[in-house]
Amino acid sequence: MRILLTNDDGYHAPGLAALETIAATLSDDVWIVAPADEQSGAARSLTLSRPLRVRRFGARRFAVAGTPTDAVLMALGELMDAKPDLILSGVNRGGNLAEDVLYSGTVAAAMEGAMAGIRSIALSQLYDKEGVGNAMSFATAEAWGERVLRPILSLPSDPRTLVNVNFPVTAPDAVKGIRVVAQGHRDHGQVRMDHRTDPRGFDYYWLAMRRESIEAGVATDLQAVAADHIAVTPLHLDLTHRGSLAMLAQAYG
Repeated sequence: MRILLTNDDGYHAPGLAALETIAATLSDDVWIVAPADEQSGAARSLTLSRPLRVRRFGARRFAVAGTPTDAVLMALGELMDAKPDLILSGVNRGGNLAEDVLYSGTVAAAMEGAMAGIRSIALSQLYDKEGVGNAMSFATAEAWGERVLRPILSLPSDPRTLVNVNFPVTAPDAVKGIRVVAQGHRDHGQVRMDHRTDPRGFDYYWLAMRRESIEAGVATDLQAVAADHIAVTPLHLDLTHRGSLAMLAQAYG
């Protein structure tokens, strides 16, 4: 099985090294084509106004000066000599839960793979405090990665679908299990602007999130990870709201 690894945290991110450890349990034919630098929040953006430059770090290892979507397109269209059987994106530094999937470069890379008809899975590791930096642990993702992936790989893959996996903050031996759950929904008011002032006296802002309270249960990805479960969520690329088709058609006569 040929596996392509990518991410949105950049080629040198610790999470990509963790993903390579996970992939090694599945295959010895592993390629890495990842953004050269961090692209968190890039979603499915493309680089159209400047050239894409590629740096080769070794056999089957490349960094692309672009977005996660660029990296997947470059891998499939130029760098790989054959199409991969599986695309793994991550392991992201931080969760990709609820509407995060609409902003996430990690999920976007998996979406691009799904569009190309390739089984694609996004993996993310939550952390429990701000400012943890590169000290955060990917131990739970590494310990549970193979156990999460092998059952998925044993199933048929529907076209234009992907799977989103989120590992909870808890230590590997404290994980309560794996739950297949729906995408959750946050209160939009959770977003906040962290206002600061630079040394010259000018204002600037960091986009941040408030602490959220999660209802009990494990019906959604948000609830599952809060209850120390690994959340596995199937997603698809068709954004059509089919319930509105007939109503809109009637409105236009």
